[in-house]
Amino acid sequence: MTTPDFVPAMKKAVAIVTNKGGQTSHAAIVSRELGVPAIVGTKNATKVLKQGRVVTVDATEGKIYETDLKPSSVKYLPKQEDYYKPEGPIVKTATKVYVNLGEPELADDIAKRNVDGVGLLRAEFMIADIGTHPRKLIADKKSKVFVDKLADGMAKICRAFEPRPVVYRATDFKTNEYRHLKGGEAYEPEESNPMLGYRGAYRYIHDPEVFELELLAMKKVRNELGLKNLHLMIPFVRNVGELREVKKIVVAAGLSRSQSFKLWMMVEIPVNVILLDEFINLGIDGVSVGTNDLTMLMLGTDRDNETVASDYDERNPAVLWALQHIIRTCHKRDITVSVCGQAPSTYPEFAEFLVKEGVTSVSVTPDVIDKTRQVIHDTEHKLIAHAKN
Repeated sequence: MTTPDFVPAMKKAVAIVTNKGGQTSHAAIVSRELGVPAIVGTKNATKVLKQGRVVTVDATEGKIYETDLKPSSVKYLPKQEDYYKPEGPIVKTATKVYVNLGEPELADDIAKRNVDGVGLLRAEFMIADIGTHPRKLIADKKSKVFVDKLADGMAKICRAFEPRPVVYRATDFKTNEYRHLKGGEAYEPEESNPMLGYRGAYRYIHDPEVFELELLAMKKVRNELGLKNLHLMIPFVRNVGELREVKKIVVAAGLSRSQSFKLWMMVEIPVNVILLDEFINLGIDGVSVGTNDLTMLMLGTDRDNETVASDYDERNPAVLWALQHIIRTCHKRDITVSVCGQAPSTYPEFAEFLVKEGVTSVSVTPDVIDKTRQVIHDTEHKLIAHAKN
């Protein structure tokens, strides 16, 4: 399995093969953004494949060939510089299509696509590039290094997409991922289950200094650089009290909700679904449904475990019920509702379900922007035709 500190190496790879992980694992998500073929969850690839062996990776079929296949026998991916170019004529939809993005260097190319903004700007890639645990930087009196580098990455993406919105998801590193950063072992506990451990909003409340550095970076981008299309999203909020406390930290840092600054919350835990009205009562402008974690936690199925991968399915009736409840609640409360994750691009029928329910937007990886837009376009036209009849 890969972690965020692998990203620099992954950028240089021509293909990625892992023993562990599923279609929503870190390696799979990052490779899709980078345009690198990947096969995950092989169980024993690192034992079977020897150093120096020449192989051909067919990520479409999930196969690895022991030799360098002849050009006539394999379909090659487009060149890297062509990977993000539009595939056809511009298609317009009422449902917005955003992109999930974490790598600032890709922003200029992806911004040229038929996309309405960045629905999920991940902090993890940029922090992995910084390379040092933020607590160590604070201890070494180098907080400005963290703020400046993070702000630089945010600014590159905001400039590329301006005036389209960029929704920055605050850091959602888990402890095992933070430990890989320089100095991380001194600050991170060893947890038996980091996925459900010291992360998200709970971490911001109990270690506000690091979160405040992120907010300083946001203020620099918005106030000093004048890029007002940057907004904030809070991930993994376990209870209403956590959201209340995080909002206090955000306001104290000088970032208040307004027409030009929106506060979003990830909906990725069953409690977010069940108590959604109470979270909205505290004052948020939108929610983004993280289908990857929500599906895992609702179905009790580890999304990174290839052994039980067949039981991990966003189309499960329980997950669809939750999505329907979220969308209808947000409509009733007049706030924006988006869905991010792989499902809308993996399953056309899933995207159709979301459009029929009235989702405001979906946010997908760069490789499926056009495919998702087309599915949404076709679904909207079906609904219009049906209404006329």
